[in-house]
Amino acid sequence: MEPRFPRYSIALISAAALGYEILLMRLFSIIQWHHFAYMIISLALLGYGVSGTFITLARERLLARFPLVFIINLLLFGISAVACFLIAQRIPFNPEQLLWDRQQPLWLLLIYLLLMLPFFFAANAVGLAISRFHHQVARIYGADLLGAGLGSLAIIGLLFLFFPERVLQLLGVMGAIAAALACWELGFQFRYRWLLFSFVALLPLLLPIKWLTPVISPYKGLSQMLHIDGATVVDQYSSPLGLLSVLESMRTPLRHAPGLSLNATTEPPPQLGVFTDGGGMTVLTQGDNERERFTYLDQLTSALPYHLKKAGKVLVLGAGGGADVLQALYHQASTIDAVELNPQMVQLVRQHYKDFTDDLYAKAGVQVHMAEARGFVAASDQRYDLIQLALMDSFNASSAGLYALNESYLYTVEALQAYLDHLTPGGYLAISRWVRLPPRDTLKLFATAVVALRNRGIENPGQRLVLIRGWQTSTLLIKNGSISTEEIAALRHFSQKRAFDVAFYPGITREEANRYNQLRQPHFFTSAQALLGSSAVEYIQRYKFNIQPATDDRPYFFHFFKWEQLQEIWGLRGQGGFPLLEWGYLILVVTLIQALLAGVVLILLPLFFCRSQLRGGLVNPWRVFLYFGSIGLAFLFLEIAFIQKFILFLSHPLYAVAVVLCSFLIFAGLGSICSRRLAAMWGSLVTLKVAIVSIGLLGGLFLLLPQILFPALLQLPELAKITISVLLIAPLAFFMGIPFPTALTQLGSDRPALIPWAWGVNGCASVVSAVLATLLAVHVGFSLVVLAALLLYLFAFVVFRKCYV
Repeated sequence: MEPRFPRYSIALISAAALGYEILLMRLFSIIQWHHFAYMIISLALLGYGVSGTFITLARERLLARFPLVFIINLLLFGISAVACFLIAQRIPFNPEQLLWDRQQPLWLLLIYLLLMLPFFFAANAVGLAISRFHHQVARIYGADLLGAGLGSLAIIGLLFLFFPERVLQLLGVMGAIAAALACWELGFQFRYRWLLFSFVALLPLLLPIKWLTPVISPYKGLSQMLHIDGATVVDQYSSPLGLLSVLESMRTPLRHAPGLSLNATTEPPPQLGVFTDGGGMTVLTQGDNERERFTYLDQLTSALPYHLKKAGKVLVLGAGGGADVLQALYHQASTIDAVELNPQMVQLVRQHYKDFTDDLYAKAGVQVHMAEARGFVAASDQRYDLIQLALMDSFNASSAGLYALNESYLYTVEALQAYLDHLTPGGYLAISRWVRLPPRDTLKLFATAVVALRNRGIENPGQRLVLIRGWQTSTLLIKNGSISTEEIAALRHFSQKRAFDVAFYPGITREEANRYNQLRQPHFFTSAQALLGSSAVEYIQRYKFNIQPATDDRPYFFHFFKWEQLQEIWGLRGQGGFPLLEWGYLILVVTLIQALLAGVVLILLPLFFCRSQLRGGLVNPWRVFLYFGSIGLAFLFLEIAFIQKFILFLSHPLYAVAVVLCSFLIFAGLGSICSRRLAAMWGSLVTLKVAIVSIGLLGGLFLLLPQILFPALLQLPELAKITISVLLIAPLAFFMGIPFPTALTQLGSDRPALIPWAWGVNGCASVVSAVLATLLAVHVGFSLVVLAALLLYLFAFVVFRKCYV
């Protein structure tokens, strides 16, 4: 009697594997930076490709002992998920030394190999099941996708409830539970099995939690601050949005006032530092009823708009610990709307440190909104005298280019237009950035403002712009109206008194710029003039860094890298030139190259060693490679593009990831399950043709949807928007679940020996696609990523048709 296939254990191990992937991204974002996490996890996922190669090479021996091998792989996933991270933490890898320390690439390789193992074991379980029950491919693949979809939701819920290291322990237990389920499903009996499963399940839970606690890089802000005598972490709070660490410095007072004037005579009151994932510091400032204690807030570049216009109604985007709210209160704003994405940050001010901050967020006129900045603005019908965009990233990470691949919808052309639409007549939009040399951020922001104003029909944008800089920060003002002579006089007085340099205002002369914090040339002044001139496009193209304005389709404001600069900076490597590199982008390129090389090896290896097994049949292995490689690339291309597009609609990155990822996987799983019945009715070719045509039509419709439908629905309640998102994604995802099982079932009839190899090709392509999609989005935008995905699906259909017609 043919045993039933292990659907529940496959769904569970798929849920655990996807949860482990997301968890590792969280853990390594804490330990290193976002892009290093991306690099490590992308390469670790090559475990799926290694699995395909391994099963191809040892297929007969593995299938002969299928129940035992299947269960062992499930157990090994649980053990290795915890053990491999535990060992990886103790490897002395330092990414900052990667280019000049010869040992670092070897340590990095070892981390890859370690973190690859859990994915290798999980992929073995699914790949073996597909090979063993190849007539049930549609159902197995459906169980795999459904499990992964539910796992994407479960891991986010767990990260709200527990710290990441505790979640890691729970995922370790999942391997033993999946193995126990598999025993029941396969009817596989052996002595002491429950004792073995119990031991493996308890093993992760018995480990001291300190062993698994993320060890933060010594180069991140929190680690640096802990070198100060008397500094200590007094509190920590965790969620999927970040690990918040509260730091207190007892002996050396913490004084955080970015860009404070060198002429300032007062210092901030006592403060507590708050770090997100060990970086991106904000502060909680001790409250006091004496207004004079906060005069330092008038000595920052961000105080300028309060001296040009009486700001009665203020909107602070990115309130954090409340520094900008304090500044607005100091300048006697009557109404302050403070928007903060992370609810745990708000809880710090409202609850945990309520007495320390003198209940800042409950002050008269202060209203706190837990929302994403763009979403809040889009849903609001209010108008403000001042919209203040807070300085939300850390200087060290920003200056090193570590935010290069962080998508940010706060600084796009469309974002600035939305902010300007919510200003009162004569109101100001104020955006502060770190001063980096050679100039990058500030100039890109200025160029974005120019385009945003021109898009609103303003023929002379220069009449509405003001730019000043101090020794550490710059502030750009965009006025809803022309700047008056009285405001210019107030600007000059403000800047002169605080030794801030005026880089631009209507009518500024070269002699007025670059007076206090002097540079060799008045770069900010000359660049502002060029960006307002008729040759702005040529100036942007010639500039050493990428200062092309970011858009919602290409939301990479912090991407400044140009390939032309690489040779020049490399020549300065012995003279301190490396800090000029945008590391985030280069790391992504290196990751793609590594993934491609590893993928080629994994794909070619079975063809070399298994030539006799893979000969014969109707299907050429290279066509199998082209088909499964194409759909592997295309699936992730669409998934990643949809996540980015739905961030703006759902007004929250976490909602977008959860809703899009879960919807895609679950409905693709349902499509996979239904594909067998459709193929029985229509035949494989017709079924695939219907699926590809549907994907093309629905994907093409999506290219127009965000511009037409989303703006009209933004003000709906969150639950309604989530429901609409699921309904929009479901049909496309359903048809995207059909191409893989349809072709794999057909392949099982003709060349069953190629099934695990096709599984590995698809896994390798998925790894490459995650990196490649981001690189394409940086250069051409997410709309073209969607278009590329649709063309890949069409190409896959052509390949399939040549195989079977």
